[in-house]
Amino acid sequence: MTEPILNVEDLSVRISGLHILQGVSFTVAPTGVTVLLGRNGVGKTTTLRAIVGLTPPAGEVRGTVRMGAQSLLARPTHRLVRGGLGYVPEDRCVFAGLTVAENLRLAERRGVSPAYDKVFALFPELDRRGRQRAGSLSGGQQQMLAIGRVLLNDNRLLLVDEPTKGLAPKVVTEVAEVLERVAESVPVLLVEQNLAVVRRLARDAVVLAAGKVAWTGDAQELLLETALTRSLLGVGSGESQHLAEPGRAAPGKDQH
Repeated sequence: MTEPILNVEDLSVRISGLHILQGVSFTVAPTGVTVLLGRNGVGKTTTLRAIVGLTPPAGEVRGTVRMGAQSLLARPTHRLVRGGLGYVPEDRCVFAGLTVAENLRLAERRGVSPAYDKVFALFPELDRRGRQRAGSLSGGQQQMLAIGRVLLNDNRLLLVDEPTKGLAPKVVTEVAEVLERVAESVPVLLVEQNLAVVRRLARDAVVLAAGKVAWTGDAQELLLETALTRSLLGVGSGESQHLAEPGRAAPGKDQH
């Protein structure tokens, strides 16, 4: 069998006295999209941040995280990024006072030829708006910029946190199409609340509940099991269709 690109074993995170993750273990396949699901506040964003080394300094992280043979937890974020770990945060984190072109330029890695042709082929809007300040972009355009920055460089794995949250229906479709194309060449660990996007993109699923892994398996099988989906995610067949409407904002924010 092909080895996973990411192994997370017994990951525990405490922040400000709260035990947010309590022994989380899962793997990410070396191809396709693995989706991290769960109700709001169960620790999905905390999981991604712990993997990429962005847990607050006062936080306590224990466990093992490996990308291939490489241990991640003891390494600083900038070294992880240089090693091929791409991260698109939930809040996009574009530099509002800089132009689109300047935001992209900051993502360039020294000694590596940036893939502007690939990024502009996926997001032509970024090419046209190169001189526009990022803070004046729409939410969808900012999301394109956040994804585009990561795709400037080669990646072994992408971590993408709620990329369609709050976006207009057309933009949701565009972002999903881009991620679908990206996943053909690089594996993706995705946090996503829009079940239509999950249904379109995800092959494998990991469900968190109360800071622990409650279920792992085939994402499509999970979405077909109404009782299981309601139990784990708080939605049933009728509600799933409602949540699956393209562009509908997620019902809330994962606070951790």
